[in-house]
Amino acid sequence: MQVCAAPPFAASHALSCDARWRPHDLLRLHRLSQFDGEPAWVRASFARAPYAVVRRALAADGFVAIGLRGTERSQRYGTWVHRDDIEIAVPPEALARRSPLAERNALPAFAALAALQRDTAGALAGFVWGPTGSVGFELATQTPTVTFSSDLDLLIRVPEELSRHMAIQLLDYLQATAQPASIRVDAQLETPAGGVALAEWAANKPRAMVRHARGPQLVTDPWAHAHDNA
Repeated sequence: MQVCAAPPFAASHALSCDARWRPHDLLRLHRLSQFDGEPAWVRASFARAPYAVVRRALAADGFVAIGLRGTERSQRYGTWVHRDDIEIAVPPEALARRSPLAERNALPAFAALAALQRDTAGALAGFVWGPTGSVGFELATQTPTVTFSSDLDLLIRVPEELSRHMAIQLLDYLQATAQPASIRVDAQLETPAGGVALAEWAANKPRAMVRHARGPQLVTDPWAHAHDNA
């Protein structure tokens, strides 16, 4: 279960997101402030790998909403970091060509990623993309995080409209790539309106659920209007 710290600023000051750090970027932090009600596992997890992922939430000036992960699937914690405590940011696309430690290559999620990396003429070739979730975290930190049952989560940047037909082709391609590894590839499209699940956009529903810093929204066209601070 994910829990979230109370913001260290008044709710009325949560008006925007700093565009320097985008959702799914991994941040290496100098330090992590402690908040009341913090789960017991957080300090050990941060000592093990001082990284957090940028999450979608409005923040006051100078703050970034982040998420921490523990060693268990249920260990997720949403909190806040001051921008002065951020050392570096690693976007998903910076991890698209990275490889895990040699002894980790055989894990299904890494095998599926390697198949995508080898296919330089495949359906992903025309996109800026990269791994997120446990795969992205391990590639960025070199800390064992992926398990035998881990899915491969991807972020695909789509600043221009993606047709439903192309979305279906892309979804079929990713599913075919994942099948030999017996895992699921969960891809999210990063659009001007926010994050949209590739599978949902390919399903040709009248409206798609968009994940935005202001909260989930149902839209007919994620490219119709560019939202600031998505």
